[in-house]
Amino acid sequence: MAEPDRSARICVLDVGKTNIKLNAVTATGEVVETLSVQNPVKAGPPWRHHDLGGLGEWIFSELAGLAKRHPIRTFVSAAHGSGGVLVGADPDAGDGAALPMIDYEQPLPEAIRKAYLLLAGSFRDRGSAVMHGATHQARQLLWMEEAEPERFAAGRWFLCLPQYWAWRMTGIAVSEATCLGAQSHLWNTPDRRPTPIVEARGWNRLLPAFAPAWKNLGRVRQELAARYDLPPALDVLVGIHDSSANLYRYQAAGLSEAAILSTGTWIVGMSGKTPLDGLNEAAGMTINSDVFGQPVAGALAMGGREFAHVAGEGGGQAVDPSVVLTLISRGTMALPSFGDGDGFFPGSAGQGRIVGPPPENAAERRALALIYVAQLSVECLDALQVSGTAVLDGSYLGDPLFARLVAGFRSGGETLFNLDAYGVATGAALLAAHGTMLATESLHLRTAQPLDSPVALLSTYHQRWRECARQAQIPFRKENP
Repeated sequence: MAEPDRSARICVLDVGKTNIKLNAVTATGEVVETLSVQNPVKAGPPWRHHDLGGLGEWIFSELAGLAKRHPIRTFVSAAHGSGGVLVGADPDAGDGAALPMIDYEQPLPEAIRKAYLLLAGSFRDRGSAVMHGATHQARQLLWMEEAEPERFAAGRWFLCLPQYWAWRMTGIAVSEATCLGAQSHLWNTPDRRPTPIVEARGWNRLLPAFAPAWKNLGRVRQELAARYDLPPALDVLVGIHDSSANLYRYQAAGLSEAAILSTGTWIVGMSGKTPLDGLNEAAGMTINSDVFGQPVAGALAMGGREFAHVAGEGGGQAVDPSVVLTLISRGTMALPSFGDGDGFFPGSAGQGRIVGPPPENAAERRALALIYVAQLSVECLDALQVSGTAVLDGSYLGDPLFARLVAGFRSGGETLFNLDAYGVATGAALLAAHGTMLATESLHLRTAQPLDSPVALLSTYHQRWRECARQAQIPFRKENP
Protein backbone atom coordinates (compact mmCIF):
# COMPACT_ATOMS: atom_id res chain seq x y z
CA MET A 1 0.00 0.00 0.00
CA ALA A 2 1.22 3.48 -0.88
CA GLU A 3 2.39 5.76 1.94
CA PRO A 4 -0.46 8.11 2.91
CA ASP A 5 -0.10 11.82 2.26
CA ARG A 6 0.96 13.21 5.65
CA SER A 7 0.28 16.77 4.55
CA ALA A 8 -3.40 16.09 3.84
CA ARG A 9 -6.14 16.83 6.34
CA ILE A 10 -9.31 14.90 7.12
CA CYS A 11 -12.58 16.61 8.00
CA VAL A 12 -14.38 14.67 10.74
CA LEU A 13 -18.05 15.44 11.36
CA ASP A 14 -18.81 14.39 14.95
CA VAL A 15 -22.56 14.27 15.57
CA GLY A 16 -23.51 14.27 19.25
CA LYS A 17 -26.97 14.46 20.74
CA THR A 18 -26.42 18.01 21.99
CA ASN A 19 -23.67 19.42 19.76
CA ILE A 20 -22.24 18.92 16.28
CA LYS A 21 -18.53 19.40 15.58
CA LEU A 22 -16.50 19.77 12.43
CA ASN A 23 -12.84 18.93 12.99
CA ALA A 24 -9.83 19.40 10.76
CA VAL A 25 -7.50 16.52 11.64
CA THR A 26 -4.00 15.56 10.50
CA ALA A 27 -3.19 12.22 8.93
CA THR A 28 -1.86 11.02 12.30
CA GLY A 29 -5.00 12.05 14.20
CA GLU A 30 -4.11 15.47 15.65
CA VAL A 31 -7.06 17.90 15.78
CA VAL A 32 -5.93 21.29 14.43
CA GLU A 33 -9.27 23.15 14.30
CA THR A 34 -12.76 22.52 15.62
CA LEU A 35 -16.04 24.26 14.83
CA SER A 36 -19.23 23.48 16.74
CA VAL A 37 -22.94 24.23 16.73
CA GLN A 38 -25.88 23.08 18.80
CA ASN A 39 -27.96 20.16 17.51
CA PRO A 40 -31.46 21.67 17.65
CA VAL A 41 -34.71 19.77 18.11
CA LYS A 42 -38.07 20.90 16.71
CA ALA A 43 -41.30 20.24 18.57
CA GLY A 44 -43.13 18.51 15.74
CA PRO A 45 -45.49 17.30 14.35
CA PRO A 46 -45.37 14.37 13.86
CA TRP A 47 -42.82 13.99 16.72
CA ARG A 48 -39.88 15.89 18.16
CA HIS A 49 -37.26 15.81 15.45
CA HIS A 50 -33.84 17.15 14.49
CA ASP A 51 -33.39 19.98 12.01
CA LEU A 52 -31.46 18.11 9.33
CA GLY A 53 -32.02 20.84 6.77
CA GLY A 54 -30.51 23.53 8.97
CA LEU A 55 -27.65 21.27 10.01
CA GLY A 56 -26.87 20.48 6.39
CA GLU A 57 -26.57 24.18 5.58
CA TRP A 58 -24.19 24.68 8.51
CA ILE A 59 -22.11 21.56 7.78
CA PHE A 60 -21.60 22.19 4.07
CA SER A 61 -20.98 25.93 4.45
CA GLU A 62 -18.49 25.50 7.30
CA LEU A 63 -16.79 22.61 5.51
CA ALA A 64 -16.19 24.93 2.56
CA GLY A 65 -14.52 27.47 4.85
CA LEU A 66 -12.53 24.79 6.67
CA ALA A 67 -11.24 23.48 3.33
CA LYS A 68 -9.96 26.95 2.44
CA ARG A 69 -7.88 27.04 5.64
CA HIS A 70 -6.63 23.44 5.57
CA PRO A 71 -5.67 21.00 2.77
CA ILE A 72 -8.72 18.75 3.38
CA ARG A 73 -8.82 15.71 1.10
CA THR A 74 -11.22 13.39 2.93
CA PHE A 75 -14.55 13.69 4.76
CA VAL A 76 -15.80 11.16 7.33
CA SER A 77 -18.57 11.23 9.92
CA ALA A 78 -18.90 9.70 13.37
CA ALA A 79 -22.10 9.84 15.43
CA HIS A 80 -23.93 8.60 18.50
CA GLY A 81 -25.67 5.24 18.22
CA SER A 82 -29.33 6.27 18.54
CA GLY A 83 -29.81 8.33 15.41
CA GLY A 84 -31.13 7.22 12.06
CA VAL A 85 -32.93 8.71 9.06
CA LEU A 86 -35.52 7.17 6.74
CA VAL A 87 -34.62 8.70 3.39
CA GLY A 88 -36.16 8.82 -0.05
CA ALA A 89 -34.35 8.26 -3.32
CA ASP A 90 -32.99 11.80 -3.83
CA PRO A 91 -30.41 13.39 -1.50
CA ASP A 92 -31.24 16.78 -3.07
CA ALA A 93 -34.94 16.63 -2.17
CA GLY A 94 -34.80 19.00 0.80
CA ASP A 95 -32.86 17.18 3.51
CA GLY A 96 -33.47 13.86 1.74
CA ALA A 97 -35.62 12.49 4.58
CA ALA A 98 -38.87 10.65 3.88
CA LEU A 99 -39.90 11.34 7.49
CA PRO A 100 -38.36 13.66 10.11
CA MET A 101 -35.51 12.21 12.18
CA ILE A 102 -36.89 11.24 15.60
CA ASP A 103 -35.36 12.77 18.74
CA TYR A 104 -34.59 9.57 20.62
CA GLU A 105 -35.01 11.08 24.09
CA GLN A 106 -38.76 11.61 23.80
CA PRO A 107 -41.27 9.14 25.28
CA LEU A 108 -42.94 6.65 22.96
CA PRO A 109 -46.68 6.40 22.48
CA GLU A 110 -47.85 3.69 24.88
CA ALA A 111 -49.18 1.48 22.07
CA ILE A 112 -45.78 1.54 20.33
CA ARG A 113 -43.97 0.77 23.57
CA LYS A 114 -46.12 -2.29 24.24
CA ALA A 115 -46.01 -3.56 20.67
CA TYR A 116 -42.24 -3.21 20.51
CA LEU A 117 -41.62 -5.35 23.58
CA LEU A 118 -43.32 -8.29 21.87
CA LEU A 119 -41.17 -7.92 18.74
CA ALA A 120 -37.74 -6.98 20.09
CA GLY A 121 -36.17 -10.46 20.20
CA SER A 122 -33.58 -11.83 22.61
CA PHE A 123 -30.63 -10.04 24.24
CA ARG A 124 -28.34 -11.70 21.69
CA ASP A 125 -30.48 -10.23 18.91
CA ARG A 126 -30.75 -6.75 20.42
CA GLY A 127 -27.29 -6.39 21.92
CA SER A 128 -28.72 -4.45 24.86
CA ALA A 129 -31.63 -4.16 27.22
CA VAL A 130 -34.64 -2.24 25.91
CA MET A 131 -33.74 1.30 26.91
CA HIS A 132 -35.77 4.44 27.50
CA GLY A 133 -37.86 6.38 25.02
CA ALA A 134 -37.07 6.03 21.33
CA THR A 135 -33.42 5.09 21.90
CA HIS A 136 -33.34 2.20 19.42
CA GLN A 137 -33.70 2.72 15.67
CA ALA A 138 -35.96 -0.33 15.46
CA ARG A 139 -38.36 1.42 17.86
CA GLN A 140 -38.17 4.54 15.73
CA LEU A 141 -39.04 2.60 12.59
CA LEU A 142 -42.00 0.95 14.29
CA TRP A 143 -43.30 4.35 15.40
CA MET A 144 -42.86 5.76 11.88
CA GLU A 145 -44.58 2.82 10.23
CA GLU A 146 -47.57 2.85 12.57
CA ALA A 147 -48.02 6.63 12.66
CA GLU A 148 -47.26 7.53 9.01
CA PRO A 149 -47.79 4.37 6.90
CA GLU A 150 -47.96 6.10 3.52
CA ARG A 151 -44.86 8.24 4.00
CA PHE A 152 -43.08 5.26 5.54
CA ALA A 153 -43.89 3.10 2.50
CA ALA A 154 -42.30 5.76 0.28
CA GLY A 155 -38.99 5.50 2.16
CA ARG A 156 -36.08 4.00 0.22
CA TRP A 157 -33.36 3.46 2.84
CA PHE A 158 -32.94 3.66 6.59
CA LEU A 159 -29.49 5.04 7.32
CA CYS A 160 -27.59 5.52 10.57
CA LEU A 161 -26.33 9.08 10.96
CA PRO A 162 -22.76 8.68 9.60
CA GLN A 163 -24.11 6.90 6.55
CA TYR A 164 -26.88 9.50 6.13
CA TRP A 165 -24.31 12.27 5.81
CA ALA A 166 -22.18 10.12 3.50
CA TRP A 167 -25.30 9.62 1.35
CA ARG A 168 -26.02 13.35 1.31
CA MET A 169 -22.44 13.88 0.13
CA THR A 170 -22.21 11.12 -2.49
CA GLY A 171 -25.70 9.78 -3.20
CA ILE A 172 -24.50 6.28 -2.27
CA ALA A 173 -26.38 4.39 0.46
CA VAL A 174 -24.64 1.75 2.58
CA SER A 175 -25.00 0.09 5.98
CA GLU A 176 -22.06 -0.17 8.39
CA ALA A 177 -21.31 -2.66 11.17
CA THR A 178 -20.39 -0.39 14.09
CA CYS A 179 -23.42 1.83 13.58
CA LEU A 180 -26.01 -0.93 13.25
CA GLY A 181 -24.18 -2.76 16.04
CA ALA A 182 -24.64 0.15 18.47
CA GLN A 183 -27.96 -1.03 19.96
CA SER A 184 -30.02 -0.19 16.87
CA HIS A 185 -31.91 -3.48 17.50
CA LEU A 186 -31.86 -3.95 13.73
CA TRP A 187 -28.75 -6.14 13.47
CA ASN A 188 -27.67 -9.24 15.40
CA THR A 189 -23.91 -8.70 15.51
CA PRO A 190 -22.79 -12.13 16.86
CA ASP A 191 -24.74 -14.00 14.16
CA ARG A 192 -24.39 -11.32 11.46
CA ARG A 193 -28.03 -11.24 10.48
CA PRO A 194 -31.03 -8.93 10.74
CA THR A 195 -32.97 -9.09 14.01
CA PRO A 196 -36.39 -10.78 14.20
CA ILE A 197 -38.28 -7.46 14.04
CA VAL A 198 -36.61 -6.65 10.72
CA GLU A 199 -37.73 -9.96 9.27
CA ALA A 200 -41.22 -9.77 10.77
CA ARG A 201 -41.92 -6.23 9.53
CA GLY A 202 -40.29 -6.62 6.12
CA TRP A 203 -37.71 -3.92 6.79
CA ASN A 204 -34.93 -5.78 4.95
CA ARG A 205 -35.72 -3.60 1.94
CA LEU A 206 -34.66 -0.53 3.93
CA LEU A 207 -31.16 -1.75 4.81
CA PRO A 208 -28.61 -1.27 2.01
CA ALA A 209 -25.60 -3.53 1.56
CA PHE A 210 -22.81 -3.31 4.13
CA ALA A 211 -19.52 -1.53 3.54
CA PRO A 212 -16.58 -1.14 5.97
CA ALA A 213 -16.22 2.14 7.83
CA TRP A 214 -12.99 2.99 6.01
CA LYS A 215 -14.31 2.39 2.47
CA ASN A 216 -14.01 5.33 0.11
CA LEU A 217 -17.46 5.88 -1.43
CA GLY A 218 -16.03 8.27 -4.00
CA ARG A 219 -15.95 12.01 -4.36
CA VAL A 220 -18.51 14.54 -3.22
CA ARG A 221 -21.36 15.01 -5.70
CA GLN A 222 -20.59 17.70 -8.28
CA GLU A 223 -23.91 19.46 -7.66
CA LEU A 224 -23.21 19.72 -3.93
CA ALA A 225 -19.62 20.85 -4.48
CA ALA A 226 -20.73 23.59 -6.86
CA ARG A 227 -23.55 24.79 -4.57
CA TYR A 228 -21.35 25.20 -1.50
CA ASP A 229 -17.92 25.68 -3.09
CA LEU A 230 -16.61 22.41 -1.70
CA PRO A 231 -13.36 20.86 -2.96
CA PRO A 232 -14.43 18.87 -6.04
CA ALA A 233 -11.83 16.17 -5.32
CA LEU A 234 -13.07 15.59 -1.74
CA ASP A 235 -13.29 11.86 -0.95
CA VAL A 236 -16.06 10.61 1.36
CA LEU A 237 -15.70 7.59 3.65
CA VAL A 238 -18.53 5.39 4.95
CA GLY A 239 -18.24 6.57 8.59
CA ILE A 240 -18.41 5.03 12.05
CA HIS A 241 -20.15 4.94 15.44
CA ASP A 242 -18.47 7.38 17.82
CA SER A 243 -17.42 5.02 20.65
CA SER A 244 -16.29 2.49 18.05
CA ALA A 245 -14.12 5.18 16.44
CA ASN A 246 -12.33 5.66 19.74
CA LEU A 247 -11.87 1.88 20.02
CA TYR A 248 -10.59 1.72 16.45
CA ARG A 249 -7.72 4.13 17.11
CA TYR A 250 -6.32 1.61 19.64
CA GLN A 251 -7.01 -1.41 17.44
CA ALA A 252 -5.25 0.26 14.51
CA ALA A 253 -2.26 1.02 16.74
CA GLY A 254 -1.88 -2.65 17.72
CA LEU A 255 -3.71 -2.66 21.08
CA SER A 256 -6.51 -5.02 20.06
CA GLU A 257 -5.99 -7.14 23.20
CA ALA A 258 -6.57 -4.23 25.60
CA ALA A 259 -9.88 -3.12 27.07
CA ILE A 260 -10.69 0.55 26.45
CA LEU A 261 -12.50 2.66 29.01
CA SER A 262 -13.62 6.10 27.85
CA THR A 263 -14.93 8.68 30.29
CA GLY A 264 -17.26 11.64 30.08
CA THR A 265 -21.02 11.93 30.42
CA TRP A 266 -20.97 8.15 30.13
CA ILE A 267 -18.23 5.79 31.28
CA VAL A 268 -17.96 3.35 28.35
CA GLY A 269 -15.94 0.15 28.62
CA MET A 270 -15.31 -1.99 25.52
CA SER A 271 -13.51 -5.30 25.20
CA GLY A 272 -13.28 -7.70 22.30
CA LYS A 273 -12.01 -10.47 24.60
CA THR A 274 -15.00 -10.70 26.95
CA PRO A 275 -17.20 -13.81 26.44
CA LEU A 276 -20.65 -12.75 25.26
CA ASP A 277 -22.42 -15.38 27.35
CA GLY A 278 -21.23 -13.64 30.50
CA LEU A 279 -22.84 -10.28 29.76
CA ASN A 280 -25.48 -9.06 32.21
CA GLU A 281 -28.44 -7.42 30.50
CA ALA A 282 -29.74 -6.24 33.87
CA ALA A 283 -26.59 -4.19 34.41
CA GLY A 284 -26.86 -2.41 31.07
CA MET A 285 -24.11 -4.39 29.37
CA THR A 286 -24.07 -4.41 25.59
CA ILE A 287 -22.89 -6.20 22.48
CA ASN A 288 -21.33 -3.77 20.02
CA SER A 289 -19.40 -4.29 16.80
CA ASP A 290 -15.91 -3.24 15.82
CA VAL A 291 -15.07 -2.02 12.31
CA PHE A 292 -14.44 -5.59 11.17
CA GLY A 293 -17.94 -6.72 12.21
CA GLN A 294 -16.66 -8.69 15.22
CA PRO A 295 -18.63 -8.55 18.48
CA VAL A 296 -17.33 -6.28 21.22
CA ALA A 297 -18.64 -6.49 24.77
CA GLY A 298 -19.62 -3.18 26.34
CA ALA A 299 -20.31 -1.88 29.83
CA LEU A 300 -21.87 1.50 30.58
CA ALA A 301 -22.15 3.69 33.66
CA MET A 302 -23.65 7.18 33.87
CA GLY A 303 -20.55 8.77 35.34
CA GLY A 304 -21.03 12.46 34.59
CA ARG A 305 -24.34 12.94 36.36
CA GLU A 306 -23.32 10.74 39.28
CA PHE A 307 -20.17 12.84 39.72
CA ALA A 308 -22.21 16.05 39.66
CA HIS A 309 -24.63 14.77 42.31
CA VAL A 310 -21.80 14.03 44.72
CA ALA A 311 -19.48 16.95 43.94
CA GLY A 312 -22.18 19.60 43.95
CA GLU A 313 -21.25 23.09 42.83
CA GLY A 314 -17.68 24.22 42.88
CA GLY A 315 -14.61 24.79 40.77
CA GLY A 316 -12.76 22.23 38.71
CA GLN A 317 -9.50 22.31 40.62
CA ALA A 318 -7.49 19.09 40.85
CA VAL A 319 -8.18 16.87 43.84
CA ASP A 320 -5.56 16.74 46.60
CA PRO A 321 -4.23 13.19 47.23
CA SER A 322 -4.21 13.80 50.98
CA VAL A 323 -7.94 14.61 50.91
CA VAL A 324 -8.64 11.38 49.04
CA LEU A 325 -6.68 9.31 51.54
CA THR A 326 -8.41 11.03 54.44
CA LEU A 327 -11.86 10.16 53.07
CA ILE A 328 -10.83 6.57 52.36
CA SER A 329 -9.29 6.15 55.81
CA ARG A 330 -12.48 7.52 57.42
CA GLY A 331 -14.62 5.11 55.40
CA THR A 332 -16.65 7.87 53.72
CA MET A 333 -18.39 6.41 50.66
CA ALA A 334 -20.76 7.51 47.92
CA LEU A 335 -23.11 4.62 47.13
CA PRO A 336 -25.13 4.31 43.90
CA SER A 337 -27.25 5.53 42.29
CA PHE A 338 -28.04 9.23 42.54
CA GLY A 339 -29.62 9.51 39.09
CA ASP A 340 -32.63 7.77 37.57
CA GLY A 341 -30.66 4.80 36.23
CA ASP A 342 -29.64 1.62 38.04
CA GLY A 343 -26.33 1.06 36.25
CA PHE A 344 -24.62 -2.04 37.63
CA PHE A 345 -26.83 -2.05 40.71
CA PRO A 346 -30.43 -2.98 39.81
CA GLY A 347 -32.92 -1.31 42.10
CA SER A 348 -30.52 1.46 43.09
CA ALA A 349 -31.98 4.30 40.96
CA GLY A 350 -32.63 7.34 43.12
CA GLN A 351 -31.18 5.59 46.17
CA GLY A 352 -27.76 7.24 46.08
CA ARG A 353 -26.40 8.22 49.47
CA ILE A 354 -23.24 9.03 51.37
CA VAL A 355 -22.31 6.77 54.26
CA GLY A 356 -19.66 7.27 56.91
CA PRO A 357 -18.48 10.70 58.10
CA PRO A 358 -19.90 13.19 55.54
CA PRO A 359 -17.64 15.46 53.47
CA GLU A 360 -16.91 18.66 55.38
CA ASN A 361 -16.36 21.07 52.48
CA ALA A 362 -16.36 21.48 48.70
CA ALA A 363 -12.86 20.00 48.33
CA GLU A 364 -13.92 16.82 50.14
CA ARG A 365 -17.12 16.55 48.08
CA ARG A 366 -15.14 16.78 44.85
CA ALA A 367 -12.61 14.25 46.10
CA LEU A 368 -15.41 11.85 47.05
CA ALA A 369 -16.98 12.27 43.62
CA LEU A 370 -13.67 11.38 41.97
CA ILE A 371 -13.31 8.30 44.18
CA TYR A 372 -16.87 7.30 43.25
CA VAL A 373 -16.45 7.55 39.46
CA ALA A 374 -13.13 5.70 39.70
CA GLN A 375 -15.01 2.88 41.44
CA LEU A 376 -17.73 2.92 38.78
CA SER A 377 -14.98 2.69 36.16
CA VAL A 378 -13.48 -0.36 37.87
CA GLU A 379 -16.98 -1.84 38.02
CA CYS A 380 -17.15 -1.51 34.22
CA LEU A 381 -13.80 -3.28 33.80
CA ASP A 382 -14.72 -6.01 36.28
CA ALA A 383 -18.07 -6.58 34.58
CA LEU A 384 -16.10 -7.11 31.35
CA GLN A 385 -13.82 -9.59 33.19
CA VAL A 386 -10.76 -7.52 32.31
CA SER A 387 -7.71 -8.92 34.07
CA GLY A 388 -5.08 -7.64 31.63
CA THR A 389 -4.30 -4.24 30.18
CA ALA A 390 -6.91 -1.48 30.36
CA VAL A 391 -6.51 1.91 28.68
CA LEU A 392 -8.28 4.95 30.14
CA ASP A 393 -9.12 8.08 28.17
CA GLY A 394 -11.60 10.95 28.10
CA SER A 395 -12.43 13.93 30.26
CA TYR A 396 -11.84 12.36 33.69
CA LEU A 397 -8.13 12.16 32.92
CA GLY A 398 -8.08 15.93 33.41
CA ASP A 399 -7.62 15.14 37.09
CA PRO A 400 -4.25 13.42 37.59
CA LEU A 401 -5.62 11.29 40.44
CA PHE A 402 -8.33 9.55 38.41
CA ALA A 403 -6.05 7.05 36.66
CA ARG A 404 -4.13 6.41 39.89
CA LEU A 405 -7.36 5.63 41.76
CA VAL A 406 -8.52 3.23 39.05
CA ALA A 407 -5.13 1.49 39.14
CA GLY A 408 -5.34 1.22 42.92
CA PHE A 409 -8.89 -0.13 43.00
CA ARG A 410 -8.26 -2.74 40.29
CA SER A 411 -7.41 -6.22 41.54
CA GLY A 412 -4.91 -6.86 38.75
CA GLY A 413 -3.73 -5.89 35.29
CA GLU A 414 -1.81 -2.93 33.89
CA THR A 415 -3.61 0.41 33.74
CA LEU A 416 -2.55 2.82 31.00
CA PHE A 417 -3.98 6.24 30.23
CA ASN A 418 -4.15 8.64 27.31
CA LEU A 419 -4.49 12.39 27.87
CA ASP A 420 -5.77 13.07 24.35
CA ALA A 421 -9.36 14.33 24.67
CA TYR A 422 -10.28 13.92 20.99
CA GLY A 423 -10.56 10.15 20.69
CA VAL A 424 -13.61 10.11 18.42
CA ALA A 425 -12.19 12.64 15.95
CA THR A 426 -8.79 10.94 15.97
CA GLY A 427 -10.21 7.45 15.48
CA ALA A 428 -12.51 8.53 12.66
CA ALA A 429 -9.70 10.42 10.90
CA LEU A 430 -7.42 7.37 11.07
CA LEU A 431 -9.91 5.47 8.91
CA ALA A 432 -8.39 7.39 6.00
CA ALA A 433 -5.07 5.65 6.73
CA HIS A 434 -6.58 2.20 7.32
CA GLY A 435 -4.07 -0.56 6.69
CA THR A 436 -1.06 1.65 7.42
CA MET A 437 0.93 2.18 10.62
CA LEU A 438 0.07 5.85 11.05
CA ALA A 439 -2.22 5.06 14.01
CA THR A 440 0.81 4.12 16.12
CA GLU A 441 1.91 7.75 15.98
CA SER A 442 -1.37 8.96 17.47
CA LEU A 443 -0.96 7.30 20.86
CA HIS A 444 1.01 8.70 23.78
CA LEU A 445 0.22 6.30 26.59
CA ARG A 446 1.41 6.48 30.18
CA THR A 447 1.30 3.95 32.99
CA ALA A 448 -0.93 4.79 35.96
CA GLN A 449 0.74 4.27 39.34
CA PRO A 450 -1.53 3.63 42.35
CA LEU A 451 -1.64 6.20 45.13
CA ASP A 452 0.99 5.93 47.82
CA SER A 453 -1.06 4.46 50.65
CA PRO A 454 -0.88 1.79 53.35
CA VAL A 455 -0.92 -1.74 51.99
CA ALA A 456 -4.43 -2.93 51.10
CA LEU A 457 -6.12 0.37 52.10
CA LEU A 458 -7.60 0.98 48.65
CA SER A 459 -8.53 -2.65 47.97
CA THR A 460 -10.21 -3.04 51.38
CA TYR A 461 -12.14 0.20 50.91
CA HIS A 462 -13.27 -0.78 47.41
CA GLN A 463 -14.38 -4.23 48.52
CA ARG A 464 -16.42 -2.69 51.33
CA TRP A 465 -17.92 -0.17 48.87
CA ARG A 466 -18.95 -2.96 46.54
CA GLU A 467 -20.61 -4.90 49.37
CA CYS A 468 -22.54 -1.84 50.54
CA ALA A 469 -23.54 -0.89 46.98
CA ARG A 470 -25.08 -4.31 46.41
CA GLN A 471 -27.13 -4.35 49.59
CA ALA A 472 -29.86 -2.26 47.96
CA GLN A 473 -30.21 -4.50 44.91
CA ILE A 474 -33.53 -6.06 43.96
CA PRO A 475 -34.12 -8.78 41.35
CA PHE A 476 -34.09 -7.53 37.77
CA ARG A 477 -37.47 -7.43 36.10
CA LYS A 478 -37.80 -6.91 32.39
CA GLU A 479 -40.28 -4.34 31.15
CA ASN A 480 -43.61 -6.04 30.57
CA PRO A 481 -46.31 -5.08 28.07
